[in-house]
Amino acid sequence: MSVARMQFQLVRKRCFALGVIVLSVSSLSSRALAQVAESQSALPNAPSAFSPSTSAPLDSNVAGSTAATISGTTSVKKSCWVQQADVFVPMTGRERMNYYLYSLTGPQAFVYSAAQAGVNQARNAPQEWGQGAEGYGRRFGSAYGQHVIGTTVGNVIAFGLHEDNRYFKSGQTGIGRLSYAIKSAFLARHDDGSRFISFSAIGGAAAGAFISRAWQPPSTSSVGDGAVSFGIAAGVSAGLNVAREFLPQRVERFLK
Repeated sequence: MSVARMQFQLVRKRCFALGVIVLSVSSLSSRALAQVAESQSALPNAPSAFSPSTSAPLDSNVAGSTAATISGTTSVKKSCWVQQADVFVPMTGRERMNYYLYSLTGPQAFVYSAAQAGVNQARNAPQEWGQGAEGYGRRFGSAYGQHVIGTTVGNVIAFGLHEDNRYFKSGQTGIGRLSYAIKSAFLARHDDGSRFISFSAIGGAAAGAFISRAWQPPSTSSVGDGAVSFGIAAGVSAGLNVAREFLPQRVERFLK
């Protein structure tokens, strides 16, 4: 048996084993989040990221303005998929679960994977996969597997730390929008709306970048290659945020 064939079979075995691990982790994460979602759904007047709570008594002097704000918030959320920063509402457990599943199967997951595969295609990395449609297909599959791992790990960390990595439009004008979009790739909102460094986003991206070395051929299987992959993933995430910030509403829905 040739050396190339032995290496190919070894890579196949690694991919299969890692696929089983990824599916197992995803299943366990889904069950855990689903159990929390069920327990939270039993709580009365639980806040929702899609329907702001109005159960608290309103002072008569602010009732009118509050109602107008809620009405405006609802109309904004209905009219665009990427929400505005000034209408932030923390997600419930069930909404976190739905967001996680959407992050795995929604259009943005495939846009992200396609962009990362395109970067690696231009770099011809790994070189063993060659060019053309076949090479790009392998890189796309690898990027999507990396995305699944990173999203799963990131959502587990986000759940524990109460971090919200959804993108919210800045509502700003000028160059400040670009700076806000890039920084948002590394910042997360907490339940009170404050923003701080996102341990879940960074940790998830790092997990995906380094764990994915398991199915990479020798030329891209080192720790250094994992660090490069992490940098590319972070850059793609920042680029998608820029697109979310500046693209018209009819297009941004694909990058939710």
